[in-house]
Amino acid sequence: MLIEHEDIRIRDAEDDDAAQLCLWWNDGTVMAHAGFPLGLGTTRENILQKLHSGDGNHRHMILYAGTAIGEMNYREVDVGVCEIGIKICDASMQNRGLGRKILRMFIGALFDAGYEKIVLDTNLENTRAQYVYESLGFRCVRIRRNAWNNQLGVPQSSVDYELKKGELTV
Repeated sequence: MLIEHEDIRIRDAEDDDAAQLCLWWNDGTVMAHAGFPLGLGTTRENILQKLHSGDGNHRHMILYAGTAIGEMNYREVDVGVCEIGIKICDASMQNRGLGRKILRMFIGALFDAGYEKIVLDTNLENTRAQYVYESLGFRCVRIRRNAWNNQLGVPQSSVDYELKKGELTV
């Protein structure tokens, strides 16, 4: 997949991206909302295996003005339904409206590819992400309180969202 608009480019993750992904995935400040405040403790080799695993998880890099700033992924969870994830990993690129633009581009491409519904979840404490998702038309379908523990054993709650084709806001 390749999606481009102005200075934003979303492309398939490649072997050369494994080192950058390793830095982000091992950074607890980047991974805290995903439940890993100490980072994943992974290696470049493990990431390369994931990129080639054929597990159905399509991983993508987000570039802004030619520089990698984050990652996204999607996987089909049912016929016509995919689950997505996004992280703007470069903190200097957060709170600039890029996440909303990037998501709109990505979601549009997924609907164009034939998906009828997109689902995602986020940590209940991640109110910034919730604001972005809801501004794009995602609807909260469930809040799961104390549904899982992060790697420190602290209970975490999450919000499940969905967006059907035709509901993406401009």
